[in-house]
Amino acid sequence: MKKSSCKGVVGNACKEEIDWEVRPGGMLVQKRNAGEAASSPMIKIKVSHGSYHHYITIPAQSTFGDLKRVLAHETGLEPKEQRLLFRGKEKENNECLHMVGVKEMSKVILLEDPASKEKKLEEMKKDQGIFKAYEAVAKVKAEVDKLSEKVGNLERAVHGGNKVADKEFVVLTELLMVQLLNLDAIEADGEAKVQRRIEVCRIHSFVDTLDNLKARNSNPFNNSTNAVSVTTKWVAFESGVVSLSAPIALQSSTKITQDWELFD
Repeated sequence: MKKSSCKGVVGNACKEEIDWEVRPGGMLVQKRNAGEAASSPMIKIKVSHGSYHHYITIPAQSTFGDLKRVLAHETGLEPKEQRLLFRGKEKENNECLHMVGVKEMSKVILLEDPASKEKKLEEMKKDQGIFKAYEAVAKVKAEVDKLSEKVGNLERAVHGGNKVADKEFVVLTELLMVQLLNLDAIEADGEAKVQRRIEVCRIHSFVDTLDNLKARNSNPFNNSTNAVSVTTKWVAFESGVVSLSAPIALQSSTKITQDWELFD
């Protein structure tokens, strides 16, 4: 900033200091103060944004940065996300409207910054992916809830001393495993991934319950020490979902011999 005092004044006129500023384009002009800026004439500008048109009333000596801040309220685009073009050229934030020829009803083009637009699209796709994952997990959960009722019915029947056909356990286990595979096919992140893991644990619990019920159903009169114990072996995949392998039957503690005793 440069200061100079006026010279060549007539009579007793006092000396006055003048502040100067450099405007865009290198022009040196007298710096306006806040009062002058407030008293500058107002102009109406037509801003085109795609198929939308905004009519903005703003002081003629405002900058394009000022215009962006006004447009942020009208369009929802932050100033850093905006690009303003006048007469085919993009304008910088510090350029003054009146210095580049903007006047009453001049047309300014508003474009969204490509990088910002791409970022928003990526976030939108991510949000859609999370929503789809939630929906998929919720669908599996609903099916598992239905199957859990059947597991409860079998549990009450076996504990009540009723004989249940083995195929009931086999079919129900297979249905649960189908839902486990459905969970494995879901690509989930964040909270959706947590919900998927919860459903995986539920299925494991139900399958283990069915294994124990099937063993008890096959040996209703044996106690827990002598009954055949069937365990489920799980194989872990990279996604965190585990799969069922063939059950391993443990040997009963009952020992059978062929020693014969002769009687008279």
